[in-house]
Amino acid sequence: MTSGVDRHELRQIIAGLSEGVILVEPDQSITYANEAALAMHGADALEELGATVDAYRERFSLRYRNNRAPEHYPMERVVSGETFHDVVVDVKRTDRPDVAFVHSLRSLVATDREGRPSCLALILKDVSDQFEAEERFEKTFNANPAPAVITRLSDLRHVKVNAGFLEMTGHTRDAVIGRNVYEVDVLAGARSRDLAIARLNAGGTIPQMEACLTLPDGGTRFVIVAGQPIEMGDEPCMLFTFADLELRKKAETALRQSEERFAKAFQLTPVPTMLCRADGFSITGVNEAFSRVFGYGQDKVTGRTPEEIGLWVNEAARVRFEAALTRTGYVVGLETCLSSQEPSELDCMISAERVTIADEAFVLIVLQDITERKRSERDLFTAIEAVMADTSWFSRGLIEKLANLRQPGERTGDDPTLTLTVRERQMLGLVCSGLSDDAIAKRLNLSRNTVRNHTAALYRKLGLHKRSEVIVWGRDNGFPNPTAP
Repeated sequence: MTSGVDRHELRQIIAGLSEGVILVEPDQSITYANEAALAMHGADALEELGATVDAYRERFSLRYRNNRAPEHYPMERVVSGETFHDVVVDVKRTDRPDVAFVHSLRSLVATDREGRPSCLALILKDVSDQFEAEERFEKTFNANPAPAVITRLSDLRHVKVNAGFLEMTGHTRDAVIGRNVYEVDVLAGARSRDLAIARLNAGGTIPQMEACLTLPDGGTRFVIVAGQPIEMGDEPCMLFTFADLELRKKAETALRQSEERFAKAFQLTPVPTMLCRADGFSITGVNEAFSRVFGYGQDKVTGRTPEEIGLWVNEAARVRFEAALTRTGYVVGLETCLSSQEPSELDCMISAERVTIADEAFVLIVLQDITERKRSERDLFTAIEAVMADTSWFSRGLIEKLANLRQPGERTGDDPTLTLTVRERQMLGLVCSGLSDDAIAKRLNLSRNTVRNHTAALYRKLGLHKRSEVIVWGRDNGFPNPTAP
C-alpha cells in the first residue's frame, strides 16, 4: 500500500485537475475526492459522497446509458481491480432528485512491486452538456419531417434514421440501422454518384443531386439527396437529407399531359387562334385555322408581333385592344378589321385572355371571321334605307324600330324612356305639347304638387334640368302624342 506521505503528495497532484478523481481503498472505503469530483456530485464535502461504497450506493442512483441499471457500480468495479474506460452513466442524488449529471468514467488501478492493488482511482468527466445537446439533436432529428439518415464515416454504417425516411421508403428502422451505405444505398441512381462516393470517403460535403432509391417492395423513389459532415460524440459522421421528388414528378407529368391536351385543342379548334407572349405580344404559335384564314404559316409569324406582320388595319383598334388586355387581363368581342396575307381585309371579332404556361405569361387570342355576317348586315341596312326613303305609310313605332335596326346602339337597354312609368310618359307628352304644370293638373284632375313630383322624377330619369330641354328631347324621340287615362 502506498505510504501516507505518498498518498498526501498524490492528493496534492490531483487536487487541481479538471477531471474528477475519487480514491477508493481495497476495503471499499472512500478516502478522497478532489473538488471537481465533488462538484460533479453536487457535493461540498467528502462526507456527502459517503464513507464507503455501500454508502455511496444509498446516496446516488446510477443508470448506464444503455438503459440498464448496473449490477455493480463503477466504484465497485474499481475495487475489484477491473480496468475500464468510456463508461457513461446517469447519476442522481437520492436526497435531491433534481441534481443530476452524466459522467464518463474510467478506472485507474495502480499496483505495488508484488502486483497487489496499491492505488484505486475512479476518474470522472462531466459530459452532461454534451449529452443534453445530443438529446436535443436526437429529438429534433426524429421530429424533422424531412427524411434523413446519419452514417458513421469510420465504417460507412447507418447509425440513425428518422421517421421521415422510413415513411418515404417503407424501410423499417432495424433494416437500416447497422447497414452500410451499399446495403441500404442512399446514393442509388445518383446523377453524380462517383463524386458523391468520393466526397463521402473524404468526409466532405456532398452537393444536392437527384437519385433514385430502391424500395423494399422492389419499387423506386425519385429524391434529391445531399450530405453534410457532422460529429456525434466526437465520431465523424455524414448527415444525409432527402427531398421527395415524387410529387414534383407527378406534377410535371400532369403538367406535360395538360400541355399536350392544350396543344391538341389549340391546333384542332376551327377558329383562328394565336398564342403570344404577354410581354411584347410576340407570336409563339398559330393554329391551322389561322393559317387557312389569314394565309400566314407558322414559320412566317413565330417571333414576330401581329403588328409586324401587318395584321392590324386600324392602329387605334390595336392600341385599344392592348390597353384593355393590360388593364383587365382579357378582351371580349372587339370588332375590327384585320388584314390577311393576300392582302384583303376581314371583319373579325377578337377575344383574348392572359394564360400561364410552364410558369410563363402568354395571351391566347381568338379571331372569329365575321365578314359574311357584316356583309349581310350592310345589305340589310341598304334595304332599310331604301324603304325609309318613303315613310308616309309607316306608323311612327315601325319607323323607330327600323331606325334602331339601321343604327344599332343608338337606342339600347340604356334608353331612359324604358324606365318611365305610364304616368311619367303621359307627363312627358303633355310637357312636349307645351302645357304648363297648372294646365296639366287641371287636365288630369291632379294637384299641382303631384304634377310637380311627377315632372321632377321625369327630369331626373332623363338627366335633364330645364323644361325646354325636356321638350326638345321629347320631340326628338317621338313625343308629343299624349292620351289621357
